[in-house]
Amino acid sequence: MSAIIFIPIILSVKYSMFDWGGVGTGTFIGLENYKNMFMDMRFLHSVKNSLLFAVVSIVIQLPISLLLALILASGVRFEKFYRTVYFIPVIISTVVIGQLWIKIYNADYGLLNTILRAIGQSQLAHDWVGKEDTALVSCFIPILWQYVGYHMLIMYAGAKSIPSDISEAAKIDGASPVKTALYITIPLLKPILKVCMTFSLIGALKVFDLIYVLTNGGPFFSTEVPSTLMYTTIFDNYKYGYGSAMSVFIIIECLILTVMLDKLIKIE
Repeated sequence: MSAIIFIPIILSVKYSMFDWGGVGTGTFIGLENYKNMFMDMRFLHSVKNSLLFAVVSIVIQLPISLLLALILASGVRFEKFYRTVYFIPVIISTVVIGQLWIKIYNADYGLLNTILRAIGQSQLAHDWVGKEDTALVSCFIPILWQYVGYHMLIMYAGAKSIPSDISEAAKIDGASPVKTALYITIPLLKPILKVCMTFSLIGALKVFDLIYVLTNGGPFFSTEVPSTLMYTTIFDNYKYGYGSAMSVFIIIECLILTVMLDKLIKIE
């Protein structure tokens, strides 16, 4: 099992030290690909975008998921129905979701622009994924929408596992539902929240499919992330060595930031 994980990583490290076009043996160039990578402004911009995705995922996506989880776990009516509905985007193909949001963002007949025109805000209607200043935000929203239900379900399961005696005792003591959530439920969910933060961080750093479908890194590389740039470098430009260096960077970046997150959030 470990071979399945480590052999591709080892091969990526090996290829990253070669000037290789995918055919033949290539030329050994040491760390030259890494040097060029950190001098490449397009690559650095893609790293910045992936870090923005990570921040948005943790700061916006997880609080929304937590709020929904707490509401559902409180025993609202149609709890099972809402739980299923919120989870549906998770099980839908990313390609389908990408195509759905392309239609929503369409400049001519998209739902978003149709609503804006209907409420008298026609000046705001435009090609949301075709403009540099709105393309990145337009990519954030579908990604957040798709995985809110995923984290919600994990947090919901954690909230449901908390003994009801604790919340009942707090209720008897006069604690409001908000105070019960803030001072009892959320602190007890800290291990679950840490897991969700880790998943969210790693998912944001290696995001590929939805951006590839929505914009393919455009317009003018404004939504490009390391994984889409790596794909373009390898399969469009046939720079397998340089692309392998990017893949190694993604692995190391995920590892370092995950360790930092683990050190930052201590569970007593």
